[in-house]
This record gives sequence, C-alpha cells and structure tokens, in this order.
Amino acid sequence: MNPNQNESPFNRVARDEPRRGLSTWLIGRPLPTADAPHQTIGKAVGLAVFASDALSSTAYATQEILVILAIAGTGAFGYAFPISIAIVALMAIVAISYEQTIHAYPDGGGAYIVARDNLGELPAQVAGSALLTDYILTVAVSISSGVAQIVSAFPEIKDYRILIGVVLVVFTMLINLRGVRESGSIFAIPSYFFLAMMVLMLVVGFFRFITGSLGAVIDPPHLEALGPLVAVTPFLILHAFSSGTSALTGIEAISNGVTAFKEPRSRNAGITLIWMAFILATLFLGITFLSTQIQAIPSEEETVISQLARTVYDSRGILYLMTITATTVILVMAANTAFAGFPRLSAMLGADGFMPRQYAFRGSRLVYSNGIVSLAIFASILIVIFKASVTALIPLYAIGVFLSFTLSQSGMARRWYKMGQLEQGEEVKERGSTLHYDHLWKLKMVVNGFGALLTFLVMIVFAYTKFADGAWVVLIVIPFLVFIFSAIHRHYRGLAKSLSLDDFGAPPMTPRHRVILPISGVHRGTLAALRYARALSDDVTAVHVSIDPMETQKLDDKWDIWGEGVRLVMLDSPYRLLLEPLIDYIEEVASKRQPNETITVVVPQFVPKHWYHNLLHMQTAFLLRAALIFKPGIVITDVPYQVE
Repeated sequence: MNPNQNESPFNRVARDEPRRGLSTWLIGRPLPTADAPHQTIGKAVGLAVFASDALSSTAYATQEILVILAIAGTGAFGYAFPISIAIVALMAIVAISYEQTIHAYPDGGGAYIVARDNLGELPAQVAGSALLTDYILTVAVSISSGVAQIVSAFPEIKDYRILIGVVLVVFTMLINLRGVRESGSIFAIPSYFFLAMMVLMLVVGFFRFITGSLGAVIDPPHLEALGPLVAVTPFLILHAFSSGTSALTGIEAISNGVTAFKEPRSRNAGITLIWMAFILATLFLGITFLSTQIQAIPSEEETVISQLARTVYDSRGILYLMTITATTVILVMAANTAFAGFPRLSAMLGADGFMPRQYAFRGSRLVYSNGIVSLAIFASILIVIFKASVTALIPLYAIGVFLSFTLSQSGMARRWYKMGQLEQGEEVKERGSTLHYDHLWKLKMVVNGFGALLTFLVMIVFAYTKFADGAWVVLIVIPFLVFIFSAIHRHYRGLAKSLSLDDFGAPPMTPRHRVILPISGVHRGTLAALRYARALSDDVTAVHVSIDPMETQKLDDKWDIWGEGVRLVMLDSPYRLLLEPLIDYIEEVASKRQPNETITVVVPQFVPKHWYHNLLHMQTAFLLRAALIFKPGIVITDVPYQVE
C-alpha cells in the first residue's frame, strides 16, 4: 500500500531527514521514531549493559573489608567471610525489593518513582539527586580506577592520567550515543570475558582448596594498617560491613532502565536483576573466602584480586594476565552502567518538571542524548578536579546509592501498607502503578522495612567514617541539587499556571492595533517592511533617530516620495545614541496604550548574501528584540529582505 494514501492536506508526514555530517560518522545515522521498539535489548545484552558496575565491585569490595579489619591485625581477617555473608543477605533483600519495584513500576524509575508515589515530592527529589550524584561518581571512580591500572603497567604515562581519563569518558559517551542496542553489543564481549575469567579463577581456586594444594600467597605485600592496632569491636565490624557493601553499588540500575528491555520488559528486567544478584553474590562470596584462605593482604601495591589470581594459577602466566586484563576492562566499563541509568533517570525528572525538559527528549539515535552528554561533562570535571585519583574520589562514593536504597525500600514498605488497607478485589490507580490487595502485605512490608533500616545504618556509618575524607561534599551536594530541583519545579508550575486556559474565558478581542516602523534609511528593505506594516494596521508610525541633520533631511525628502503618506517621527539624538531614543519612544507609546491594544514593532532587516557580511552591519533587529522582549503588550516582528 502506498504510505501516502492515509495523508491529507491536514495530516502530513514530514519527509525531510536530518543532514548527515560528523555526528553521523561518530554515532551513526539518525533513527526514525518507529524504530524505537527495535532498539530494545534482551536479557543477555541487558546483563552486560546494566551489570558492569555491580560486577566490577567484586574487584575491590573484598579488599575494602580487609582494609578496615587490618586495623585489628591479620587475625581479624577471619571475620571477612561472615561479614560477606551478611552483605549478601542485605544484597538479597535489596535485590528482591528492586525486583518487586520492576513489576510494580514497569515504566522504570527505581527509587525515584517509588519515593514519588509513596513518600512524596521531597523524598523523591532526594532520591533522584542521590542517584544522579552516584551515577556521576560511578563514572569518575571507575574510569580513574581503570586509568590507575593502565598507569601501573606503564608508569611513564603517569603525567597524562587526567587526559587519559577524560578521553575514556568521551569514548564511552560516544558509544552510548550510538544507542542502547549497539552499545550493549559492544560492551557485552568484555563483560562476559570478565565473568568467564572470574568463574575460571574461582573454580580452579576451590578445586585446589579442596585438594589441599592452594597454599598461601607467596611474597605478599606489606600490611599497611590505617592506624595503631585496636581490638575487634562491634563498631569495627560494622565499619567493615559498610565498606564491603560497596559490592551493592549498581544493583539499582536495572530498575531505572526497565524501558530499555524487550517486551515483556518487566519480566525480562526482573530476570536480569535476579541473574545479576546471583552472579554478584557468588563472585563476592567466592573471592572473599579464597582471599582469606590464601591470607591475602590489602595493599595499594598489589590488589587482592592480583594476589588471588597469581596464587590460584601459581604464576604470573597467561591466565593471570588475562584475569588482570579482564578486571581492568570491567573497571573502566563500570561507567557504562551509569551511562545507561543517568539519562533515563534525568529524563523522568525532566518529564516531572524537576530538571530541564530537554532531558526528556530522545536524540537522533533514540537515546537521551542530553543526559549522556551532561554525565560525561560532569564526570570529566570531577576527574580533572580530583586529578583522576581513586583515593580522593572513593570517600564520595556509595553514600548516595545507600540513601536511594533506604528511600526505595521505605517507599515499598509504605506501598505494601497501602495495599493492605484495600478490600479484596479493590484497585486504586496511582500515578506510576496500580494498587490491589496482597495477602502477603505484612511480610513484604516487614522485609522492606528491615532492609530500609539496614541500608540507613550503612549510610550513617559511611557518612560518619568517611566524613573527614570528603563525604561532607556529597552531604552538601545532595541538598543543593534538591534546592535546584525545587526551583526548576516552581518555575514550570508557575509557567503552567500563567499559560493555563482554566477560567480564562473567551480570548479578548483587539479593537486597535498600532504599528511602529523604525527606519534608518529609505530603501527596498524599508518599503517591504512598510507594505507589511500597512497590511497589519492603518495606524502606522515610522520612526527615525536623527544623528546627522543632512542625512536626516535626505531621508525626509525620500519619505515624502516613497512613504505612501505614513507619518514619520524624527527623534533627535544629540549624543548620537541610536537604540536608547528609539526604546524610550516605544516605551512611552506603550505606557499610554489602551486596554487590549497591541503595539507591533516592525523592524526592516536586510539579509546579506553571505553570513559573514552581517559582521559589517549593526544588528538593530536583534538588539531591539532583546531590549523589548520582556515588555508586556509589545510584539517585535522582523521583515527580512534578501539582498542578491
């Protein structure tokens, strides 16, 4: 069938395509809106897109636990595995909560949507600002960590680490601008390569442990305790627990990006989340257990993963190098999770009026381009400010994500309570979901409430222990972002109220239309503007600012011939000012206008053949429009005249 058969003079399809240029070469050809359903991803690619941040945390989460326990000496390392079991239990609670969130809110949004619908606007803004902050830090930390691995292998490029970090951010940005499906396909290979190398290392490690041939790490690095040795206390255990919960970072990303999955998207996203949580828990427990068995030492000189790999493989051979390479790549790739989550969350905030509306619009490749570019800019600024130092950036990390965990689970607990108050078969539609009675509401409410309490305690411990190291910055940034969101929201609400047609009544008639025609000379462009002005109204006044009496007399003589009887007002300007006398005259006329009277300023503007010729002429039309745009009752209209 001819695609144009359904068109009519009042319903047409634009056939123009975006021009192809540098952007086409960098990010690919523009995609039509109809391709959106085909740009979604399946579970396998979704795991690579949204799990890289969470999976990469296994490279350092165990080490973070051991670093804290080292304060009590190597004898305290025996607590690492029980602590990791407790962390996995919390991980399970958080994963179950987000899996429920995915099915309850199939349009995505995660903690922001849950808080918005169940806790109110302010908690939603806090959740949104916390997650956005965490996404930015994820990019900065992961890229800086990857750069540190590269610099360790090639020390001679140490002075270029900031430049390398920014280049990697830009590279990741360009890949994500190409679209979710394409970027997912690109990043799937290194993600599964890392997963394969970790599984292989654990299988070999456990085999050697069971057969009694694993042994201890040879020539371990020197133990670098954070201070004088202390006794093992409940607070030390809680501190180690909170540091190890960095393994949970990124687990919320799938709930924010449900719309990226193929239909049935809630089911596919939920299954992917369960896969990710299971893989993450298995790797984390396995790495922690084997690390304590080989008596690995947390150190800046050599990572725990490196010590484990060379002990398991009993050398620094090809398998060791492949493991370290995979770890380095996944650390850099962890930024991709943020590039998948940040644009979608900012789009939701933009659609709700808490961020500029531009963030809610898709770009040429059907991705939220403004969010992707903004994330790259913010992360690059952090890398430059903190000189690509992981040590300087890591204290800022994780507080935001645990704040969002707390709000998300609190919101879900509140949702279960509301559902428990409904009658059997009753349904209540909310903004983002539909509530119906659930006979397990009490159990689910208790589980989410307990999870919210745990994540809140972890956040408090993080804030307390990392405050002096830089966590205070996040505790300032999040309230500042909430203030910005509120200000933007007030602007949009005020604008909507001003533009609303409610109680507006019939549009007022305009009984009188006055036109003012500023002229600098009498030429073809002036006459074109004069004809347009007379088509608008019979009440037309031409205005000329007089600087040179002789030129003014010549203009007056020409106007007598070509002015078609329209009155001409001469404004003498003894100080040779052009714009100010004209604006004063227009404002004086406007101050005396009648009710419902409109004043239109018609500005003749000749357009040179070449754009650079504009530099040779005064941009009166632009300056006049800028000066009068905020004046009520005044309309500024340009009448261009193209010069051949």
